[in-house]
Amino acid sequence: MSSERLIYLPLGGAGEIGMNAYVYGYGKPGKERLILVDLGVTFPDMDGTPGVDLILPDITWLAERRNQLEAVFITHAHEDHLGAVAHCYEKLGAPIYARAFTSNLARRKMSEFGHPESAVKTVSPWPEVTQAGPFSVGFVPISHSIPESSGLVIDSAGGRIVHTADFKIDETPVVGEAFDHDLWASLAAPGVKALMCDSTNVFSTNEGRSEATVATPITELVERSKGMFICTTFASNVARVKTLAEAGVRAGRSVCLMGRAMRRMIEASVETGVLKDFPSTISPEDAKGLPRENVMLIVTGSQGERRAASAQLANGKYQGMTLKEGDTFLFSSKTIPGNERGVIRIMNQFSEMGVDVIEGDDRYHVSGHANRPDLDTMHKLIKPQTVIPMHGEHRHLREHVKLAKSNRLGGMLAVNGMMIDLSGNKPKVAEYIETGRTYLDGSVKIGAMDGVVRDRIRMALNGHVMINIILDEDDDPLGEPWCETMGLATTGRSHAPLVDVLEEDLSQFLGRANDKTLGDDDKLEEGLRRVARQSTQNEVGKRPEVTVVISRLSA
Repeated sequence: MSSERLIYLPLGGAGEIGMNAYVYGYGKPGKERLILVDLGVTFPDMDGTPGVDLILPDITWLAERRNQLEAVFITHAHEDHLGAVAHCYEKLGAPIYARAFTSNLARRKMSEFGHPESAVKTVSPWPEVTQAGPFSVGFVPISHSIPESSGLVIDSAGGRIVHTADFKIDETPVVGEAFDHDLWASLAAPGVKALMCDSTNVFSTNEGRSEATVATPITELVERSKGMFICTTFASNVARVKTLAEAGVRAGRSVCLMGRAMRRMIEASVETGVLKDFPSTISPEDAKGLPRENVMLIVTGSQGERRAASAQLANGKYQGMTLKEGDTFLFSSKTIPGNERGVIRIMNQFSEMGVDVIEGDDRYHVSGHANRPDLDTMHKLIKPQTVIPMHGEHRHLREHVKLAKSNRLGGMLAVNGMMIDLSGNKPKVAEYIETGRTYLDGSVKIGAMDGVVRDRIRMALNGHVMINIILDEDDDPLGEPWCETMGLATTGRSHAPLVDVLEEDLSQFLGRANDKTLGDDDKLEEGLRRVARQSTQNEVGKRPEVTVVISRLSA
């Protein structure tokens, strides 16, 4: 029996949607040579991660084994698969492999962070393969909502793994490669040990629809709309952006792209040859000079992002453009769970302007992920020993395991941190790895458990009190303590200013304090904090975060 093993370890993306990071390894236990598939981000929300800019997977386990890491393979250019590459490059240092379109965007990210663009290697699609230690990795074209998406064939002495990444079965994708049934069926010929498979739409029982089906309904909508027509979609969905632009041109409108991400995606698509014959566009300056009924804006911000073009327009003006009564705004997208509040806020702002908003209409959007019938098809094409679902919340993974078993295949539910030993004929849990999240907070990375965000949430919920006190060389207070408050009502139950009540209660505490308390900063700080929190609770019903500043004068 071989002493080497084949392992699979999700560090992100299994048990959640987003932040994809999947490790594969082959070799003696603990000494495996490793590859990483995808390295993405997820996005914060004001409820759980206020002030955070991005959320990255915790790659501590992998960084500690960077000398075992052969390469990073990126399946496609969505942020939840590519977005952390530049942030984590310094810790990992491994070469990054991707197809041309994804490489173009990866190099831009690397350049922004001062990393060498040469670390990103462009590869050709299957049957070309890349050797990475004991692994042979090939990029197999697959249809999705961004150009040049690929699943991976990962071969080693431990057997063949097929990693679908995000996909749908679309034979007319408008931009990019159509799903090739024969190509994917051919991957099963040597026998497939495990299929790691997208689970996002496992609960959607309808047949998946092609990207091509939205062109006619969108064109008809643009043609019958009055005033300016504005639409948003995922900037990375280049096929949809092209469909929208062509609909605008057919309706006699000049098309203007707004938002940096939108322009960047189109530029990368043209530069790499995946997008041809994109309609000509005009600048916002030129659009301002045209009659409104002759203008179509395609803007970023389909998920309610606060700084994107949609939100800026909802707030009043963006790059000189304003919306008015009689304009039409189309969300040609699906709202990702968790983003509803931001999208609804923007829709209401537009409604108050008299803009007609269209959202949630399936005629104008199709998903980029495989519905249940598509997953069924993939199972039957690949015929793996075992299906290990990924890219889904726990409920998606669990349901996908049930689907695999209904197709008489093995199925195993593996979430972030579960190292799976794929050796032999039946996978098993080898060990559990501590995983988590890293926050990009401003210009620094902090751990999810560092307490920074927790303190921020506490201040947001309960407010803050600053207490200042000066003591002389004999530990006697000089004057009264004084307070400053933030995020708290200015008056409370007693109808007196909250600051006055706090300062009076703190003065009384100091008057009662013994020499031992006054001479010990820790005891004094603890007592002042306790009084401030209790007094604020009595006055306004909040127990705030409290900062105490004690200044002592030396003799």
